[in-house]
Amino acid sequence: MRRAVLTAIDVLGLERPNGLRPRSSGLVGLILPNLEDPVYPVFAQVVSTNLARLGYTPVLCIQDQDGVGEDEYVGMLLDRGVAGIIFVSGQHADTRVDRSRYDDLVAQRLPIVFVRGYLDDLDVPFVSSDDQAAGELAVRHLAQLGHRRIGLILPSGTNTSALRQAEGYRHAMREEFGADADQWVDISFEGEEGGYAGAIRLLDKEVTGYVCGSDLLALGAIRALRQRGKRVPQDVSVIGYGDSPLMAHTNPPLTTVRQPILSMGTFTAHALINRIQGNNTITGESLFPPELVIRGSTAMRGKRFTSD
Repeated sequence: MRRAVLTAIDVLGLERPNGLRPRSSGLVGLILPNLEDPVYPVFAQVVSTNLARLGYTPVLCIQDQDGVGEDEYVGMLLDRGVAGIIFVSGQHADTRVDRSRYDDLVAQRLPIVFVRGYLDDLDVPFVSSDDQAAGELAVRHLAQLGHRRIGLILPSGTNTSALRQAEGYRHAMREEFGADADQWVDISFEGEEGGYAGAIRLLDKEVTGYVCGSDLLALGAIRALRQRGKRVPQDVSVIGYGDSPLMAHTNPPLTTVRQPILSMGTFTAHALINRIQGNNTITGESLFPPELVIRGSTAMRGKRFTSD
């Protein structure tokens, strides 16, 4: 009953009485960049389930470009005496970030875990899918299907995950074709609209295979290509990155590189609880291997189809 009442107070955004704000309250902050990308709700569910099993209650914080940001959420969470914070694709994932905000949290001995992003010389756990391997997997799949003009659509030019995916893309393009592929790398923006804009620009460069930095980018790219009269996968192939359960039901079902969300979420929750309990053995970056999931948005270049 006590935990239920305290949770209700926190959910409603009310102030706890001073005597009820110890860090051992069992609350854990979970800061997400958005809920538009279907990968994030799945990750939040996995983390929340594991935290609950371990006796902790997550406080979900969703960032909004026009609303509350990461720093404001951190302040509110600290005021509520959270036992620790999980940052998912936050400012730590931007190579331009002022890292002093995180150094201060470490100096306060607040247990934290970073997901999808990395900072040098910060003695905390980092959890991520192997983005470089993901870029390589996507390129090699398209190369095996006979594509030579393979483009890459990224949501950012400063995001750690995007930069690593680009590194894998370039490495695979050099090995497969011995060529510099920078001309086919498009720096767009997040969401379906970013994929739409990037695909239009790459289509003008006669790209036939599209590697996208997220599933939402891939869905936007497919919409743009269809509006330009291209059939997917008969004329062009598109690969996403993430693989939420929804991607098997798109039209066509999306070929994508799966991030191991279940494993990453479970590991993240346990890594944070270990630090809360004083066990700091898990530090540095833990990379989880991605998996190519072949569906209907990629096909052999030049293959004849009996119907659309």
